Amino acid sequence: QVQLVESGGGLVQAGGSLRLSCVASGSIFSNDRMGWYRQAPGKQRELVARVSSGGIAIYGDSVKGRFTISRDNAKNTVYLQMNSLKPEDTAVYYCNAISGLVYWGQGTQVTVSS
Repeated sequence: QVQLVESGGGLVQAGGSLRLSCVASGSIFSNDRMGWYRQAPGKQRELVARVSSGGIAIYGDSVKGRFTISRDNAKNTVYLQMNSLKPEDTAVYYCNAISGLVYWGQGTQVTVSS
């Protein structure tokens, strides 16, 4: 079993920044893939970014150049630095881990005001 706990969401003005954190506990290993997804009201959940154990990152097209994903394997933590935020980034952001099975956090709300 893997538990994922996100933090760092909130309300920010357009152009601002936020940093999300996700701490994993349980049977999580440093070679497991971790990432962030988001879901806006009325829309499907979409990939924001994911990172392999070796640090190779993949980003959704809408966040390339603005968001950066990173991980600290010693702390079982993955981060999402979000810069130049736009109102369309407003969504619930979910941490994701694949460790045999797929695990999800409870989500953290990010709201960007115009």
